This record gives sequence, structure tokens and C-alpha cells, in this order.
Amino acid sequence: MFIQVPADMDEVQLRQLQLKQHGETVTESAIINQAVLDIFQNFLDQIEDGHYDTATWQGNDLVVTDIDGRQTATVSPAGASFEADFRDNADQTEQRLEQEAIRAAGGR
Repeated sequence: MFIQVPADMDEVQLRQLQLKQHGETVTESAIINQAVLDIFQNFLDQIEDGHYDTATWQGNDLVVTDIDGRQTATVSPAGASFEADFRDNADQTEQRLEQEAIRAAGGR
């Protein structure tokens, strides 16, 4: 099983090992941050029935821009960072990302 988007810390460690086997050295932090971004983007795409908005990192926040490049939403972590949130409770972080994606999509 190849982990694309880790859903918890066990999968983060497995993803890190898989990447290492392919010659890539990636930190847990980088894997977690990419996972948070991917999870949030996947929720946005599902809610909007396509890729209309794009999420990117801006410091500790996720920023959503629409197809015209206008910023439409900002999502901040519940704690000090999304990485800390994920490490503390990945399931709760995923649920929060889903709710924030719903809010960011704004009924589109």
C-alpha cells in the first residue's frame, strides 16, 4: 500500500519511509503540512464539484483563491499550527478542515 495523503501519524511515518525508499529525505513536518493542504484541497474540490478554488500556505494559514486569483477565504489552525493540530488529533483536524472547506466554498 502506497500512502498518497496520510490521515494520521502512523501513515505519516509510513509515507516518510516510502519516500526514503525512493531516495527522498522528507521531514515529518513537511509530510504533515502537505497532507493538511491536500486534505483541505480535496474537500474543496468535492464540495465545488471540481477544482475552482485553490488553497495555498501563507505562513501558518491556508489561503483560498478563486479561479480569478482573488483571495476568498483564510483558514487558521485551531492551535499553534496545523502541524500541531494534526499531531494532537488528526481525525479532529480533518473534520475541522472539512467544515472550513464548506465555509470557504460559500455555497458554490
